[in-house]
Amino acid sequence: MTLKKSTKTILSITVLVLIALLLFHLEQDKRANSYILSILERSIIYAVVAVSMNLLNGFTGLFSLGQAGFMALGAYTVGILTIPVENRPSVYYTSGINETIANWHLPFLPALLMGGLVAALAAALVGALILKLKSDYLAIATLGFSEIVRAVIASPQLDMITNGSYGLKKIPRFTTVYIPFALAAACILLMILLINSSYGRAFKAIREDEVAAEAMGINLFKHKELSFVISSFFTGIGGGMLACYMGSIDSGTFRITLTYDMLLIVVLGGLGSVTGSILGSFLVTAGREWLRFFDEPHAIFGWQIPLFRSGFRMVVFSVLLMVVVLFYRKGIMGDKEFSWESFFGFFKRLIPKKKKLAGGNTHD
Repeated sequence: MTLKKSTKTILSITVLVLIALLLFHLEQDKRANSYILSILERSIIYAVVAVSMNLLNGFTGLFSLGQAGFMALGAYTVGILTIPVENRPSVYYTSGINETIANWHLPFLPALLMGGLVAALAAALVGALILKLKSDYLAIATLGFSEIVRAVIASPQLDMITNGSYGLKKIPRFTTVYIPFALAAACILLMILLINSSYGRAFKAIREDEVAAEAMGINLFKHKELSFVISSFFTGIGGGMLACYMGSIDSGTFRITLTYDMLLIVVLGGLGSVTGSILGSFLVTAGREWLRFFDEPHAIFGWQIPLFRSGFRMVVFSVLLMVVVLFYRKGIMGDKEFSWESFFGFFKRLIPKKKKLAGGNTHD
């Protein structure tokens, strides 16, 4: 099936308008729709981190597991810079706040950009040391870096900066759901433009064959470092958005399991697919929330169902993931991107074709 460019443009604009109308409808009664809005906000924030992880793991072929650490750097930077000055004594109530940063304050957007830059700077320094490693060794090194960041943040020596194990509270939250969606759209669009640029083609060449890429004149270390830094920048942005979404953070927010969640989203959506990462983030986040009824006791005609108890939700969720992986071994989108042709082609294949008979009649 082939569609005209104008038709695809109209369809895309229609979908965007419908999404905007849905968000507008939900915003009209925040209290009644707070649960749905919370799922949508967390999903779109995770989508930014998942796409940035896919940029590194899926498009460049570097197996990194340090996303939680870079998210923590972005989140704490945003938290420290955006907490109102008058509220800081009630946040740093144990050891007080360092005098140097006591009066530092930035609006949300500059603070978010600063959070991304701090994560990118850390990535540049770490990348210079570990990007010569390959495969599992690189994953172990980045995972270790993530744990080091979490341990340093929670250390008593930094109580006057990060507030140690008490974490940061009273971080200004998003006033409207449009803010995280607009920021996520801008970040993802920038990453798409990068992937489709000459640098993105170099990243893909490195993923396919490093020897061939180097023979073609691609500087392996330069492009790996660039991919690592850019991915970490947007991961830091995602961490800053997560801090504003939650309103309070601590070192426990950025455990290894957070990185595993991001990896699950990327693999489920498809390595090398931006739209797959976005779709995966919504499916995983919403799926975990909507299956919560499995954690609550249920009875049928007075008979208590033994399986419905705390923790059973994750068993069901894991089984569903296994089923999806069995049918989509490369992820839901594989390494393909969404297109209207494939969308309509999928439904067309579901409709049984009519076979012609000798007399010209047809039957199903």
